[in-house]
Amino acid sequence: MVSLPHPSVLHGAVSAPCFCCRKGKDQFDNLEKHTQWGIDVLEKYIKFVKERTEIELSYAKQLRNLSKKYQPKKNSKEEEEYRYTSTRAFLATLNEMNDYAGQHEVISENMTSLITAELTRYVQELKQERKSHFHDGRKAQQHIETCWKQLEASKRRFERDCKEADRAQQYFEKMDADINVTKADVEKARQQAQLRHQMAEDSKAEYSSTLQKFNSEQHEHYYTHIPNIFQKIQEMEERRIVRIGESMKTFAEVDRQVIPIIGKCLDEITKAAESVDHKNDSQMVIEAFKSGFEPPGDIDFEDFTQPMKRTVSESSLSNSRGDGKSEPKFGSKSKGKLWPFIKKNKSPKQQKEPLSHRFNEFMTSKPKIHCFRSLKRGGAGPEDFSNLPPEQRRKKLQQKVDELNRDIQKEMDSRDALTKMKDVYIKNPQMGDAASVDHRLAELGQNIEKLRLEVQKFEGWLAEVEGRLPARTEQSRRQSGVYEAQNASGVNSCAQDRESPDGSYTEEQSQETEMKVPATDFDDEFDDEEPLPTIGTCKALYTFEGQNEGTISVAEGEMLYVIEEDKGDGWTRIRRNEDEEGYVPTSYVEVYLDKNAKDS
Repeated sequence: MVSLPHPSVLHGAVSAPCFCCRKGKDQFDNLEKHTQWGIDVLEKYIKFVKERTEIELSYAKQLRNLSKKYQPKKNSKEEEEYRYTSTRAFLATLNEMNDYAGQHEVISENMTSLITAELTRYVQELKQERKSHFHDGRKAQQHIETCWKQLEASKRRFERDCKEADRAQQYFEKMDADINVTKADVEKARQQAQLRHQMAEDSKAEYSSTLQKFNSEQHEHYYTHIPNIFQKIQEMEERRIVRIGESMKTFAEVDRQVIPIIGKCLDEITKAAESVDHKNDSQMVIEAFKSGFEPPGDIDFEDFTQPMKRTVSESSLSNSRGDGKSEPKFGSKSKGKLWPFIKKNKSPKQQKEPLSHRFNEFMTSKPKIHCFRSLKRGGAGPEDFSNLPPEQRRKKLQQKVDELNRDIQKEMDSRDALTKMKDVYIKNPQMGDAASVDHRLAELGQNIEKLRLEVQKFEGWLAEVEGRLPARTEQSRRQSGVYEAQNASGVNSCAQDRESPDGSYTEEQSQETEMKVPATDFDDEFDDEEPLPTIGTCKALYTFEGQNEGTISVAEGEMLYVIEEDKGDGWTRIRRNEDEEGYVPTSYVEVYLDKNAKDS
């Protein structure tokens, strides 16, 4: 007789893991939600930093546009206004604001590279690591559930076999107690009961082994696998928290790094403001507008009780007549610049005119532009600036001489560059024909000679103004410029009508020919042009000192941007940075044009 424990005794021992498995699964769900929330927070911070960088870039762009908007336009009146200390301080402020904008661009670039790019890459790695950990967790959960199902099946089989063995035992006992049953039937029932008991023993052994294995797997699951996975998830989450904290620290450090440079910009603005000198500016205004004329003398009393007679002020009229005799200029407006009560005496009748009549005539007369013997190309005034007061005329002539000297230097630089190119062609014929530059060299020589003649002419006028030379005679005036001789026939009639016998000018309104010169804004039409795009790069083969206007200095081996090719004049236009560009001799640089520029 075999006695087996009832299966219900074992059922309670293995029913607990079901709850544990469910509980573990719930914890994985909670951790999965929490880690996903952490990744969402990280992505939200990345988006915040990205929008901050866009704001910094937009702010920097607006600052640069603002600085550019108020920069003086090239070749315009505004450039002359920046001689004064107050306007120079304003220009320095504009330049510093440009540098200030650059620091905000630095903030944007550093935040993009150190925070946005790094965190974006880290988020991708974090998602992969999270996915791997939860995959391992689900795999372990599925394994323990499979072991649990095997244990349940083994238990049910053991329970079934126990019940079958119990029924077979009861049947055998019943057959054995019945005297009417044959011995063979009793033996058969006994064998069947033994078989069932043996099956129950086998099921018991299998169930016991499965239970032992499950308990081992369960212990390994809850004390080894799951804690390891949870530990990895915890470390992953802690790294995420540390990383976002470090990014916030970097966020502040990026701003802190540019504070010293921004402080220097503000210091330079303050320094520029402190350099404003009102006395110096006032003196510059005085120097710019002083005429050089002597104040008129006193006006004598006119006694109307006696025959009208007025003694002309010796100090004013004699000076003006003396000036007119020593330097009679055709078309000169210098007499019109004299004091309002002094006019050229034309007849005794005019001398006896009351002062009030002459004053009214002066107040009601309109300024006119007279015919000139020597005209500028645009007809805006005499070439020798004789229509200006002495001091203003001297400054204009000096400016013209300086301008011509700069043009001469530019032509000489071009000639030197072509000479070097010719030498290279002579030494290396495969690079080009040396005779091809001879024509250009001859042109440059002629241009230089013409410019030198112009310089001599203007220096002569300048010396005359400064008192180094005697006043020019009529003959010297006729020889002062090719343009005068070419236009003498068209202008002589106007000048002769206005010339009095003594060589000076009359100011009779009926004999003046008005030449109205409409004001144009031609010089300002191209001031707002966009900067030229780069079409390639170049390398400086030699050092070039760009001392003339429009040129730029380069050092040997320096790399620069090309914005305009050589148009045949031997010069290439280049750019070093956004605010520094100019021309260099083409032979001084090696040009590498972009493919798109070559195709176009």
